[in-house]
This record gives sequence, C-alpha cells and structure tokens, in this order.
Amino acid sequence: MNADIKAVEATVRTYLDGLYEGDAEKLAHVFHPTSALTTAREDGTIQVVPRDEWLDLVRKRPAPQKAGLQRDDHILTIDLVGPTLALVKVKCQMPPRYFTDLLSLLKIESRWQVAQKVFMTETRD
Repeated sequence: MNADIKAVEATVRTYLDGLYEGDAEKLAHVFHPTSALTTAREDGTIQVVPRDEWLDLVRKRPAPQKAGLQRDDHILTIDLVGPTLALVKVKCQMPPRYFTDLLSLLKIESRWQVAQKVFMTETRD
C-alpha cells in the first residue's frame, strides 16, 4: 500500500508541475482520456470541461512559470480508499486565482490516473 501512496503522490506532483509549467503533455499523461473538470459557476450552474478541451486551454494560456508567478502548491491529503481508488485534495494558485482541487484517481492498467477533477476557485486582490 505504501508503494501506491507514493505512486499517487508522484502522479499528483506531475499534475502540479504541469499546471505551473503550462505543460499540457504532462497533464495529458496523468489525466485519463475520459476525465473531465467540474466546478460550480457563480450563477449556481455546473460547468463540466472534458480533458482535451481543458488541455487546449492550457496550451493557449501563458504558463504561470513563464509569467513569473510565484509557485505555491500543496498536497493536503491523500486518501487511499482501496487498491484502485484514491482521493487527493490539493491547493494551487495562478494569482489572482487560488484553487482547491479534489482529484479522484483510479489505478488503471497498473498506473494511477486522474479520472475526475472537481474544483473551486477564489479570486483575491
């Protein structure tokens, strides 16, 4: 089980690196092709963005690293629910936006992959 926790952590670190570096290929490697990103909009509706659509947005936006934004991301919890399911809570930022992500990971073909990301965003001055 310890090996699985380390593998989950490595997957999430790759995710955080990919976000900061603006590296869509790193992100594609850790997100399953059927995954999506889900959040609640300010108007109370739910927004669901399929992985490939999100990766296109990542490719088009300036990378936080290249924009000189400070990196401050943390893995807050890793819950290894069972041999094929983990839930990870992370905090990350692209000022002025600050994110809390809940990542559901599944072990598929011996590799941990993000199956779903549910997140919230705070904007600060």
